[in-house]
Amino acid sequence: MRTPVSARRRSVRALAGFLLVTALALAGCSGAGDSGSDGAGSAEKAVSDARGAAPQEGAAADSGTDEKARDSAPARPAANRIIRTASLTVQVEDVPKALDAARTAAEDAGGFIGSETTTRDEDSAEHTRVVLRVPTDAYQEVLTGLEGTGTLLERTSKAQDVTDQVVDVESRIKTQRASVARIRELMDQATRLSDVVTLEGELSARQADLESLLAQQASLEDRTSLATITLTLSEKPVRAEPKEDDAPGFVDALAGGWDAFVTMLRWLAVAFGALLPFAVALALLALLWLRVVRPRLPRRPAPEPTTAPGPLPQARPVPTPGRGDEEGERD
Repeated sequence: MRTPVSARRRSVRALAGFLLVTALALAGCSGAGDSGSDGAGSAEKAVSDARGAAPQEGAAADSGTDEKARDSAPARPAANRIIRTASLTVQVEDVPKALDAARTAAEDAGGFIGSETTTRDEDSAEHTRVVLRVPTDAYQEVLTGLEGTGTLLERTSKAQDVTDQVVDVESRIKTQRASVARIRELMDQATRLSDVVTLEGELSARQADLESLLAQQASLEDRTSLATITLTLSEKPVRAEPKEDDAPGFVDALAGGWDAFVTMLRWLAVAFGALLPFAVALALLALLWLRVVRPRLPRRPAPEPTTAPGPLPQARPVPTPGRGDEEGERD
């Protein structure tokens, strides 16, 4: 039978810790005659040797310590660790009343209200979204009771088995605590300042890893011990009763005409307001032209008056010979 991964890790880390203790002890015994530079790197070498020995000893631990690792592995929890979540959308007549009933059901089961949000839509219908945290033992009972508060519109549920994850985190926490304890013992035995500084850095890193594992364990414990139910309550819309006579009358027509007239005036006012800045700007430009620019422009000279020629002299008419002259010539 193959050894579980957690058991392998524990055996490897145990061997690495043993090598770390042995290396530091040897370094402390032989460091009396060494120089200051050799003593500064003894702790770092021991820590690096312990880290490098872990992957090399993994193969030997897999082949020769199957029975020992199986005996030292943490026991599997008696019950499976399951994270349960559900989402419900229910339509009710009275949202506050249904919310009080849901709150009472959660508290009676040993749970509590996680969060609550209430809104109203355009039709003044109330909508409430509430998150309930209830023990997993009462999860199904509370879920069934919430479904019966009104008309069920939507339901989704999910179950996630995290048993292996819980076991792995617990095993890693146990190993990490043992590692932190070993580092503290080495710090108590260290005599050089360089060794203390190196061990303090290693201790800080391992304590940070331990705190992260503890936070994961707390989160898993909370999600597996308490189920999460998200309940959305929506109020039924009120149907308007039909009127007996829906035909428009004189008053309705008058009101409609007045609304149209007011709307037209409103649009005219908007158009006038939009054109008013342009009209003011054009008036200012015209005033500037007439008062400032135009008087400074050079004026054209007035045209000189021209005299019209007088009437032309007429020729005197040629005198025609009279009758007496004609008679004298005849004589």
